[in-house]
Amino acid sequence: MKVLALGAEHAAQYRELMLHGYQHAPDAFTSTPEERAAMPLAWWVERAADPAGNSVAFGAFADDQLIGSVAIELSPRLKTRHKAHLIGMYVLDSWRGKGVGRQLIDRALEHVKADSAISLITLTVTEGNAEAIALYTRAGFQVFGIEPMAMLTPSGYKGKVHMWREVACDTAMRE
Repeated sequence: MKVLALGAEHAAQYRELMLHGYQHAPDAFTSTPEERAAMPLAWWVERAADPAGNSVAFGAFADDQLIGSVAIELSPRLKTRHKAHLIGMYVLDSWRGKGVGRQLIDRALEHVKADSAISLITLTVTEGNAEAIALYTRAGFQVFGIEPMAMLTPSGYKGKVHMWREVACDTAMRE
């Protein structure tokens, strides 16, 4: 398995993987499969590798198959340029528990550490997703709040757990 930054050439695979995620893990995402399926391929290209540098996605590949991804959003605004936001984490069910998620997080952290302007990274995770919360905690993230009723799902309202970590923090335990 290898983890690398996605480019325009990966946009169709990235779209396919994420649409699968939106369909099979709907409570993990605030977007619906229908909303994201309506987005043109150009949107996926920009999400993966924004020419303006405001987002970058990383993919985990087994041979040529994209099996997981995560993206980083960066703020173009001067007052919030010191923060990055981890979004869109998804790993195919058959690859979970094999360290793929941790490798994706590690690669995203390497990317933000290379930018001296970034001091911290945040993320949100759906309340009750214990596996994801444990993964992020092992990677050094800490909870700083819970947004109640953050999204409405077919099973009711779900809260979002807000987590953060300093970029320079290398004390996180290894998986």
